Amino acid sequence: MPESIPEPTVEPLSEAEVGAEPVRKLPRAVLVALTVTGLLAVTAASATVTVAIGKPDRKPHTVAAAPAASGSPSASPSPSATPSPAAEPTPTPTQVPSPVSTLHGTVDGSTHGGDLRFFLLPMPAGAESYGSADGAKVERDAVKKDFESDSAAEQTLDYLGYKEGATRRYRSADGQQEVEVRMLRFKSAADARRFADSSSYKDVQEFDIDGDAKGKGVLMKPKQEAWTGMLVGVSTVGDVEYEVTVLVKGTPDKAPLQEAMKRQRERLNSGG
Repeated sequence: MPESIPEPTVEPLSEAEVGAEPVRKLPRAVLVALTVTGLLAVTAASATVTVAIGKPDRKPHTVAAAPAASGSPSASPSPSATPSPAAEPTPTPTQVPSPVSTLHGTVDGSTHGGDLRFFLLPMPAGAESYGSADGAKVERDAVKKDFESDSAAEQTLDYLGYKEGATRRYRSADGQQEVEVRMLRFKSAADARRFADSSSYKDVQEFDIDGDAKGKGVLMKPKQEAWTGMLVGVSTVGDVEYEVTVLVKGTPDKAPLQEAMKRQRERLNSGG
C-alpha cells in the first residue's frame, strides 16, 4: 500500500488575524491531481511521487481516415497461375482543425475580467487536452480541498474574496510530459499573493522562478528513474494566483516548468 503524503495542519483565519497569512496544504496539484484519470498508478512517500502517465480521455480534435478508392475488378487467374494477395490500400489521415475558442478576457492594471479560462497557458502545437480544449472552471468546493476542513476553507476563501477558478491539463505531442495549470482569482492582488504564500512544502527541493521574484518552484524526484518526477511552480499576477504542475518520467529538468511559468505570466500580464 502506498504511504500518504504528510499534510500540515490548517488553521482557519479568525477576525482578529488581520494581516496573518492563511495556512493550507500542498497545492492541489501535488495532493489531488495525481489520482485523476490518465495517471494510472500512484505511490507517494513523504514528497516522493511515482506515477504512470496515461493518455488523455479525449483528444481536442479527431483524425479521420480518407476512404480508399475502389479499383477495377481484376480478371480471374488461370488454373496454373498462383493468385497474388490483394494489396491493402493505406488510408491517408485527414486532420480536422480544432474549433476556434470564443472565450474573452480583459486586463485592467492588476484586475482580470471576463472568462478566466481565457488566460490559461496556451497549449503547445500537437498537445492533447484532457476534457475541453478551453479548459474547465474550478468550483469553490474543489478549492476547499486544499484545506483540512470545510470551515477553515470557507473562512479563508471568504476572507480573501475568492471569485473564480480555471484549470486545464494536457499531454505534450511527444507524450513525454503532462502539464496542468490552475488559476484562482481573488478580490485583490494582495489577497492572491497571500494565498500563494500560504503554500508549504516538506522534503522537496525549492528553487527560484526565472524572471519572477515572487514565484517559487519545487522539485520532487522519483525514487527510481523509471518512475515519474514532478515540478510545481506557484506565483501571482495581479488578482490571480496560478500553479503550474509538470509531470515527466525520471528526474525532471527545471527548464519546462520555467518556460511554462514564463508563458503563463505573460498571458496574465497582457492577455495575449
